[in-house]
Amino acid sequence: MMPRFVRLHPAGEPVPFLIDGVPAEAQAGDTLLTALAAAGKPLRRADFAPESHAGFCLMGACQECTVTLADGRRLRACGTPVEAGMNVLTAQPPAIADPARVPEGESA
Repeated sequence: MMPRFVRLHPAGEPVPFLIDGVPAEAQAGDTLLTALAAAGKPLRRADFAPESHAGFCLMGACQECTVTLADGRRLRACGTPVEAGMNVLTAQPPAIADPARVPEGESA
């Protein structure tokens, strides 16, 4: 049986945003996590299993739902209201394994 997402708050005004550059629509008052779940987009794959998952604590403490926006901002999806025009990237950027490759002025 597939999990099912059900909104508990009344329908709000539509808020257009992007998921990996593809148009999507949330409702006013939705968090990024809610908007992604409603669109059927998981945040990431589980580390040791083929399943996907969303956040863990759902209260902004664990950072498991951190997403990157196309403009470079990193946000916790569970506590960030969706805004019109946001472009949420679902693929996580690769980690920098070699500190020597870190661009000048940044830290690993």
